[in-house]
Amino acid sequence: MAHELKGKKIAILATDGFEQVELTEPKKAFEKAGARTEVISPKEGQIKGWKFKEWGDSVKVDKVLKSASASDYDLLFLPGGVMNPDHLRMDESAVEFVKSFAGSGKPVAAICHGPWTLVEADVVKGRTMTSWPSIKTDLRNAGANWVDREVAVDRNFITSRKPEDIPAFCKAVIEELGKSQSSRAAA
Repeated sequence: MAHELKGKKIAILATDGFEQVELTEPKKAFEKAGARTEVISPKEGQIKGWKFKEWGDSVKVDKVLKSASASDYDLLFLPGGVMNPDHLRMDESAVEFVKSFAGSGKPVAAICHGPWTLVEADVVKGRTMTSWPSIKTDLRNAGANWVDREVAVDRNFITSRKPEDIPAFCKAVIEELGKSQSSRAAA
């Protein structure tokens, strides 16, 4: 698995209140597979994680959202937590970044409450997706077909439910990003 994503660049869009393990564990897995990751946030400096029921560790912001462009990345990753996507879906520039990415056809990966930002970007209609159960109705109301499984892959969208799904989620994201590379190379 090591280095199968060499040369790939992953945008991790997050802000304060991201579920710590849902950002840090996939980030490690993507980097171990050879990808370069960048944490992008509306705010500069650092963002603070949420560790299940209390504040967790801070993560360095690599790029401020206003200077990020979807065209610079091969995949967008939206970690969960309740606060993180709730703040992002109210940030017009975050929603536009997500909309631009989803419209590009490049892979978009989201876990837990991460799909909330996809709902706000109005890009889930007709997609089969999963998430934390509490946003099932939001996804259905936005036109998605919600399923309760570890990972749902529908075209360029990869979604998962919760921290326990992270190994399966990471495997699916790495496979899809590898596929998207080979299909673009063949085109």
